[in-house]
Amino acid sequence: MRLSRSLASVTAAVALVMSLPFEAVPHARVPSSASAEPFGAECRTRITGSHVTAYCHNPYPTTDRVSLHIECDQWWDLDSDGTPVDADPAMTVRLTGRCWEDVRTVWISHQKA
Repeated sequence: MRLSRSLASVTAAVALVMSLPFEAVPHARVPSSASAEPFGAECRTRITGSHVTAYCHNPYPTTDRVSLHIECDQWWDLDSDGTPVDADPAMTVRLTGRCWEDVRTVWISHQKA
């Protein structure tokens, strides 16, 4: 008996929402990807001991300024932010860096040139 009452109220709520016009139902606005220009080089990083090597390939028609960032594992070892390098369209660039001992994390930043 109780199940049928709750089922009836749920059915009524669904019927009410379905009968509303589309404009009255709130929905998330998703930006159109067609208007956004594709950007950003695809980068691969490799850590070998304390050395880091990254290769970034830019398949898009705009220049991407990429930079290698290295966070070292030891507190006394200096973290480094590499010099930005322009990855022109259809170009692959190589970025390198190192820590004195172990590497904790590595990431690449992207900026429109």
